[in-house]
Amino acid sequence: MSRHAVIDIGTNSLKIQVAEREGGQLTVLLDQIEVTGLGRGLEETGLLAEEAMARSVRAATELTARARELGADEILAVGTMALRRAGNAADFIERVRRECGLAIEVISGDEEARLAHLAVLSGLPTIAGRLCIFDTGGGSTEFIFSEDDRVLRRFSVELGSRLSTDALLRSDPVTPSELAALARRLSDGLVELDPPVDELVGIGGTVTTLAAVMLKLEDYDADRVHGCRLGRGEVERQIELYRGLPVAERRRIVGLLPARADVILAGAAIVRAVMAGLGAQALTVSDRGLRYGLLQDRLFRRESP
Repeated sequence: MSRHAVIDIGTNSLKIQVAEREGGQLTVLLDQIEVTGLGRGLEETGLLAEEAMARSVRAATELTARARELGADEILAVGTMALRRAGNAADFIERVRRECGLAIEVISGDEEARLAHLAVLSGLPTIAGRLCIFDTGGGSTEFIFSEDDRVLRRFSVELGSRLSTDALLRSDPVTPSELAALARRLSDGLVELDPPVDELVGIGGTVTTLAAVMLKLEDYDADRVHGCRLGRGEVERQIELYRGLPVAERRRIVGLLPARADVILAGAAIVRAVMAGLGAQALTVSDRGLRYGLLQDRLFRRESP
């Protein structure tokens, strides 16, 4: 029996998963998210802000200690868009190494997409035909197109909830002209989408948050979120809800993690644009994202007979 941990250092949040494997069975012991806004201000300055780095270093230290308390034999940390893009990413990586002994690997958008595909296939029934999986993060959105488990193409676009909010949704509440400007940016940025698809699967914090709000979950329940269906009408309803409220009032919405209240509108707009671009009326929500794919691919696969 072995225990391993993965920490995903994203543009808006840090996520940890600690899992145990015995035989062929994988059991998740800890799945936790800390919203730190690491990429806040990155769109404007090209740099990670000092306060955001300090919050993220503290979160990385706390999550690393938690993994060690649970007996993780190995802790793997990866960074995504914010650390691919920031001019001072190396400074942050060194601070994390110095504070908690955690070595961060910055992965490419292509690798991020591949791991997301692996995570989804491990957690949902086999889907016949043409499949699109997308993962909307704080700094980017990854896409994987496959058919009958065979990957056709995968790519990443620099459209994420945190960077889009910082760049365009600056009023509180957001104005119609700001939301229209975001819609134009999304339309221009998603020209690589290749419809139609037989099934659309969404992963990541934006999609699981939309599902939690739809289900009115006072406490997040992965079992209820994983595999549920999210329709375009529900996404539109939530966009209208968030558009009409200042951030402070959004924080009171059942199912919405308060720390995500400032970026959820941009995230929902990205989901809507993806669905429209692919002609999809609904998507399937997967609670298994990048960190689950990393556990499967980097840590547990090498232990297989």
